[in-house]
Amino acid sequence: MDSGVERVLASFTEAAKGAFGEDLRSVVLFGSAAEDRLRPVSDVNVLVVLRSFDAARAESLRDELRLARAAVALRPMFVLAAELPAATELFGVKFGDLARRHRVVHGDDPFDGVAVARAARVTSLRRSLLNLSMRLRERVASAADDERAAVIAEFAPGVRAAAAEWLALRDGSAPSPREALLQTAKELGGPADADALALLSTAREGGDVPADRARDVLLRLAALVGKMTDTVPGP
Repeated sequence: MDSGVERVLASFTEAAKGAFGEDLRSVVLFGSAAEDRLRPVSDVNVLVVLRSFDAARAESLRDELRLARAAVALRPMFVLAAELPAATELFGVKFGDLARRHRVVHGDDPFDGVAVARAARVTSLRRSLLNLSMRLRERVASAADDERAAVIAEFAPGVRAAAAEWLALRDGSAPSPREALLQTAKELGGPADADALALLSTAREGGDVPADRARDVLLRLAALVGKMTDTVPGP
């Protein structure tokens, strides 16, 4: 990982330890940063696991948080240790991805021993895919030609995480979310879909995606979400 990111992460972790004391159970890096796949536009995602939440202690982190956000786009998510089982069950796609791709920076691994019933994972995936479908339809209808690349970048993380969970439920495979989306696109659509959706990375990195290609990618993305919804593995 970039040395600058490591320094900011270490500084934030020390500040969190000072702010929360014994109430801080773990600091967990997750997403692309945990896999050393950070891109210039990537956020640095951190899960802060607390035994209890004290507003005054949290507010003492304000300056550190603002500096870390400005320096490396650090995005912390605060969760209570007692909430983890429910969060993992109710938000299975997000927390499933988090559990698969994380690195403990401080404390113990909060996902050790946390298991979610398959039926709950299936329900969570269906919920996430339906939400993606409804939101994508609105953006297909409303996005101007020059907005479509930004829409693709906006939806890429959620669709990739859903594809990874779709594959995990189907056969237990665990490719990265980016690779999972391409594999799912190839299986449910075809090589042309996989080739088109490879442009998600270009859009995510702010690269040039011609308007006609962006429209094609957005429509294929919406179609793929629909196909995943129709083929969610059973409980």
